[in-house]
Amino acid sequence: MPSEFALIDRYFKRPTRHTLLGVGDDGALIAPTPGRELVVSTDMLVEGTHFLADTGAEALGWKCLAVNISDMAAMGAQPRWATLGITVPPAPTFEWLDDFARGFFACADEFGVDLIGGDTTRGPRAICVTILGEVAAGRALRRSGAGTGDSIWISGRPGRAALGLAHLQGRTVLREPQLADCLAALHRPQPRVELGLALSGLATAAIDVSDGLLADLGHILEQSAVAARLQIPQLPAAGLERDCLLAGGDDYELLFTAAAASTAAISALAAELQLPLTCIGEIVSGPAGRLVLCDADGRDITPARRGFDHFG
Repeated sequence: MPSEFALIDRYFKRPTRHTLLGVGDDGALIAPTPGRELVVSTDMLVEGTHFLADTGAEALGWKCLAVNISDMAAMGAQPRWATLGITVPPAPTFEWLDDFARGFFACADEFGVDLIGGDTTRGPRAICVTILGEVAAGRALRRSGAGTGDSIWISGRPGRAALGLAHLQGRTVLREPQLADCLAALHRPQPRVELGLALSGLATAAIDVSDGLLADLGHILEQSAVAARLQIPQLPAAGLERDCLLAGGDDYELLFTAAAASTAAISALAAELQLPLTCIGEIVSGPAGRLVLCDADGRDITPARRGFDHFG
């Protein structure tokens, strides 16, 4: 097994695009673009909690960076730099590290991110990425800007990742092509960076869906001190599919609010990006965080479970 520094040189030292000094020194040197603010976020993935022990290394490499890039998208920021802290078992195979690095840098290349540092150590498998991005001064999307009368929107087709996980855990059985679609959503999430950048000045609040649609909407409602009334089109009748859609998480789609007058602009944006953007409700006055989900007849069908909570 190579030394720690030989491992870093072999798997994680790469040429950078917009960094003065990257991996290989005591710290990195970066120069933010004048007139822009830095956005910083950190996510940790732990084996057994965030991914299964038999998850493919390449998929894991992609996902550990993608979920952080998704945070940049939710802030309307352009991802730029990342650090990687990785704990690996005492005898990781070269093949596993090759595959992990391939997936990580495939994601980094697709979204223009430089790896600028980090740490490696031995222990139970865990991965921690810190990401930095840039946004025009005063233009970052926040969770606290939703107002009464705003429409609530979701990108893509949430619920597929949770359904794929349910299949892997034996809680349901999926058939092709649905199986491949749901597993791709689980293992290779697609951060909505283009959408986040386009929503700057259009959305009033935003968040990425990691813990569940209802749970993450709750964060917007609480921080904006408003309530919401939802009526989700084509909501599954009941059971596992409904739970995956509403509370499953791991989607990394963008959930955002916008003034009702922006509906035409959002529809045009959906066509431009070739990405479904669906209006699922509206912001209403009421106690901060209150959320009511109604069926087509207006009956309250709000479920008890809203999403994942590490300490719930």
